[in-house]
Amino acid sequence: MESEDVSASKKSSTFKIGNLEVMSNDLGQMSWKDAKKACADLGDGWRLPTRVELNLLYQNKESIGGFDNYEYWSSESADQNSAWIQYFGNGYQYTNDGAEIPYVRAVRTFKNRAQQYHENQ
Repeated sequence: MESEDVSASKKSSTFKIGNLEVMSNDLGQMSWKDAKKACADLGDGWRLPTRVELNLLYQNKESIGGFDNYEYWSSESADQNSAWIQYFGNGYQYTNDGAEIPYVRAVRTFKNRAQQYHENQ
């Protein structure tokens, strides 16, 4: 799958892929609970990516940059004790029960300024 629209925004250190805005840097390694909180604490709609979005990041990792061949968290739980992660070395997705401490990359749904203004009125 090829990226439809990949662009960089140097002012805000984010990248846009389709309707997804991606932080240019990882937030570090942490538990899934802490990862969800760290993204939410950024405000303005920042969150962990879904499994589909995380795979999109993997497919565009060279364009986005800053990814290492490590595991990254998704927002999706597999069951009450584990969540889905993706290994950026080969793209494989699997569940993690906390045995590994993956990295965190925040995303949010891209909204242009006109959409944001309209929603805030």
